[in-house]
Amino acid sequence: MTEDVRYEERDSLAIVTLNRPDRMNTLTEDMVAGVADGIDAATASKSVRAVVLRGEGRVFTAGYDLVGGTERGWGSPYDAPSVEPRAGAWDPVRDYQFMNHNVQRFMKIWHCPKPVIGEIHGFAVGGATDLVLCCDQLFMADDAFIGYAPSRVFGTPTTMIWIYRLGLEHAKQYLLSGDAIDAATAHRIGLVSEVHPANELSARVEAHAERFQHIPANQLALNKLLINQAFENMGFRTTQMLGTFFDGMTRHTEEAYRWAESFKEKGFREVIRERDAPFGDYGERKK
Repeated sequence: MTEDVRYEERDSLAIVTLNRPDRMNTLTEDMVAGVADGIDAATASKSVRAVVLRGEGRVFTAGYDLVGGTERGWGSPYDAPSVEPRAGAWDPVRDYQFMNHNVQRFMKIWHCPKPVIGEIHGFAVGGATDLVLCCDQLFMADDAFIGYAPSRVFGTPTTMIWIYRLGLEHAKQYLLSGDAIDAATAHRIGLVSEVHPANELSARVEAHAERFQHIPANQLALNKLLINQAFENMGFRTTQMLGTFFDGMTRHTEEAYRWAESFKEKGFREVIRERDAPFGDYGERKK
């Protein structure tokens, strides 16, 4: 476990908390590793029957740390002999292995034999959705929103669970545009299970998760596995592999290079504002 992710057990619950509120819980190597470690700990605990995933501070998480994340270093279990790359060269295999390492750690939530409830307050955007959509159920604050703005430039979803949770029409509606989804809409289209006032959200999530202690653990594990395999039989793994490959491609187009380079000239916040301004969603909601 890392200091950026807090783990605690409370009666039948394990609570995994993203704990970088000063940076809006943006994801770094330490945080991704910490979430994976937390899920492993909850899986191994005899007393834990369900897991809650939440964020400290005013938001769940603002996605990957595109500014400070590189300074903290990203891990990858892959290496192989290679020549010294020329300037601007992109190795798609190394990129895939690097991003897939994150995907596999996010997917520990999917594989966990115990129910995992995602608690979304403030917002969950970009790479945060690759994490939180792996949860078994989502509860959302009534003033929160979720979305994948990198659809506009610099990314595709890597765990790529959107299509399986939303269906064709809504997946295209929100992934082609990157539009933000407010809580009421997320509930209407079946993306989240329940919506509650922000000041009641944590209590409602915990009350719901505590009910699982009254169901045999093997019953929960088998039902979760049964549901999950239905989606895996629909090509989920192939879609996820392509999503991870395509994410690398979108980060290495000429448009992506110019977009990322503009951080130094204009500042990160201004670049994000310009990206989102024509759509009138994320920038306004963060104010």
